[in-house]
Amino acid sequence: MTELENLTRRAQAEVRVALPGELTRDESEVARVMQICNACRYCEGFCAVFPAMTRRLEFNKADVDYLANLCHNCGACLHACQYAPPHEFGVNVPQAMAKVRVQTYSDYAWPAGLGALYKRNGLTLCVALAAGLALFLIMLTSVQGELFRESQGGNFYAVFPHNTLALMFGVVFLLAIFALGKGVARFWREVSPGAATGPAVAEATHDALRLKYLDGGHGKGCNNEDDAFTLQRRRCHHLTFYGFMLCFASTCVATLYHYLLGREAPYPVASIPVLLGLAGGIGLVLGTAGLGRLNLRRAPEQGDAAQRPMDRGFIALLFLAGSTGLLLLALRDTGAMGLVLALHLGCVMALFLTLPYGKFAHGIYRSAALLKWAIEKRQPNKLQLGSD
Repeated sequence: MTELENLTRRAQAEVRVALPGELTRDESEVARVMQICNACRYCEGFCAVFPAMTRRLEFNKADVDYLANLCHNCGACLHACQYAPPHEFGVNVPQAMAKVRVQTYSDYAWPAGLGALYKRNGLTLCVALAAGLALFLIMLTSVQGELFRESQGGNFYAVFPHNTLALMFGVVFLLAIFALGKGVARFWREVSPGAATGPAVAEATHDALRLKYLDGGHGKGCNNEDDAFTLQRRRCHHLTFYGFMLCFASTCVATLYHYLLGREAPYPVASIPVLLGLAGGIGLVLGTAGLGRLNLRRAPEQGDAAQRPMDRGFIALLFLAGSTGLLLLALRDTGAMGLVLALHLGCVMALFLTLPYGKFAHGIYRSAALLKWAIEKRQPNKLQLGSD
């Protein structure tokens, strides 16, 4: 038996003895795996998880939550690991981290009682919620006689008054962001990050916006259905994220037009709000279509299969929001505008309602973990066990 195997066996025994009652089963598994990885260090250059790991000899709940959210589930370490299944040590970092990530969202959810929604926020629920809200709006517009009528010149507010839409969607969106903010603020306090400096914030922002750690640590990309590297996940994430942000920017510019400049919708196709929305909608549709395809083909050991419904529900809502938005733009000068507008608003409202308790949370918590790593790496490593 090699010295490394002796070390890892002792690490397994130590975790079993030291952690019962302190960590959940999934958290204990991450702690066990990290003890083994700390003895091996083969994957130290793959992503931020492993150099962050080397700064610790023991892993409490805050450490486990932090490392789990720092993991981008690229899968490179699983295929490189000599102790991965079917080895008796059964080291599967992506799967162990994925299970703890969703537990983190639930543990830090606000209000606390709604944390269980993360386990129930599946594809069926998301699509059913979107369909139910869309049906309600269709019935409302039908009663008002606005569902099918002569063209309104693209004027959505002839169907739903501007102030009603602004109040309804504004309140829901702000409540969603507030709930997410409360949860991640508590997470931030628990992981004790230290003082954020300008360079640390800049680095974390750069890494988050570029999705640096979806390159597999070598620039060739992630593993998806096998050990082949692909940059598709990174590219589809970029299309989805920046598509969403362009749509958000479109809404913000339109709000400024309306309240600051007194320019009311509808806006011409060549206007800034419409161009931003068009580009964002295309990005959302292409990005989510790609992510959905990759999710369906992803190997089961790459992550937590129990979370697939939540992942697919979020992808579906983003796809529906983007595709119905593009359809609305195409048909806004026709008599079908009222119907398509109701469909689009139902999808967007369902997306907003599920933001605090669905897959959207992973981007917020992961950004916080990246900032902690950017702060931590600038502090002296008292252990001096890693390469940094």
